[in-house]
Amino acid sequence: MEAVVVMKLPSFKSLAPNAISIASGHRSFSRVRRSSSLSVASSSATIATDSEPVSLGHSTRKDFRILHQEVNGSKLVYLDNAATSQKPAAVLDALQNYYEFYNSNVHRGIHYLSAKATDEFELARKKVARFINASDSREIVFTRNATEAINLVAYSWGLSNLKPGDEVILTVAEHHSCIVPWQIVSQKTGAVLKFVTLNDDEVPDIDMLREMISSKTKLVAVHHVSNVLASSLPIEEIVVWAHDVGAKVLVDACQSVPHMVVDVQKLNADFLVASSHKMCGPTGIGFLYGKSDLLLAMPPFLGGGEMISDVFLDHSTYAEPPSRFEAGTPAIGETIALGAAVDYLSGIGMTKIHEYEVELSKYLYEKLSSLPNVRIYGPRPSENVHRAALCSFNVEGLHPTDLATFLDQQHGVAIRSGHHCAQPLHRYLGVNASARASLYFYNTKEDVDSFIVALADTVSFFDSFK
Repeated sequence: MEAVVVMKLPSFKSLAPNAISIASGHRSFSRVRRSSSLSVASSSATIATDSEPVSLGHSTRKDFRILHQEVNGSKLVYLDNAATSQKPAAVLDALQNYYEFYNSNVHRGIHYLSAKATDEFELARKKVARFINASDSREIVFTRNATEAINLVAYSWGLSNLKPGDEVILTVAEHHSCIVPWQIVSQKTGAVLKFVTLNDDEVPDIDMLREMISSKTKLVAVHHVSNVLASSLPIEEIVVWAHDVGAKVLVDACQSVPHMVVDVQKLNADFLVASSHKMCGPTGIGFLYGKSDLLLAMPPFLGGGEMISDVFLDHSTYAEPPSRFEAGTPAIGETIALGAAVDYLSGIGMTKIHEYEVELSKYLYEKLSSLPNVRIYGPRPSENVHRAALCSFNVEGLHPTDLATFLDQQHGVAIRSGHHCAQPLHRYLGVNASARASLYFYNTKEDVDSFIVALADTVSFFDSFK
């Protein structure tokens, strides 16, 4: 027996009953038809019982105020963590405390507020350095985000070191921020971009990458963990291969630093970038790790205050790194709050976070793959293959944007739809877009169960129109 539930959709008005309205690029759904498939999906979902130990997700949820709310009449289930993470109270408090009690510009004043702000700002740099095991905090350059960090390397190191015929190796699975800057630089320098494709397991072909490295290779710029495929690359091996021919390695670690132990000295990469907002910190702040000798040899990326030593009318001399690459007033409060995020993650322990997410990732993959007509991208998990805690997928005959919209409006489930800033990868996979559910340590198996039940209902709704 079908029950018809009329939902209030404040963002979408004037919808006809039982109709799908598509206007201005937005899709709105006025009614949910509950079918028998919902009860089947619900009964198959494994709900954690009170007798089980309290999971990391359950124990940390109290720190995230945003998770305790309803969206469109349903409990919020936030599964869009690969796009951005939520912020614990300690991070929000750190940001507010700065603006409320010691708001001042850094490095430029001798009064108490400025000294306090400077101390906290530079302490955050030391915290980030310890977090990724950099040998010196001066190897940490603060940027607006990871995208700016990659552009900094492209424009400063790339324009100074690349020449016609030099080769930069990337994969088809890179985020746009690790493709477009190198396209721009290659056009200016005559360098050649070479792309590694995927193997039969839908992961970048490491054998192809190794064979592609030659005396012409000057840089290998790759992700650590894919934001679409949930796969990881053997960075330590790649670094050895690259260094054997004198090439440098840049690692996009946006999807690894928040989820596992990342040791830059062990990886031995020359550059590594990450973004605060994916690791429980605020938006508007990211960082570049660079080996000291490389940073010392690189010219400024931007000119202005803070990055200079002396300014004359006909020339200027520049400060030592990292100041050389931090022109102008930085995002002070956000940087301090990033330091608080590092403290929070360190307090839990990155090993503990990673182990919990490995378990949660398996659970998500198993539940999602059990649904009919679902295509999950990336490698199949096994004893030797551990996927990151995300699944990009498509449901046959259903556009991912329709799917994501319905999940949000009718079930309060937040996932991502689109190309996830990875259009070349999606084209390689033969699709224009995908849906993506991505987890973090504050998620639980119940969140996954709610998602699977909601997804089954979503598919049932659209099937009713066929």
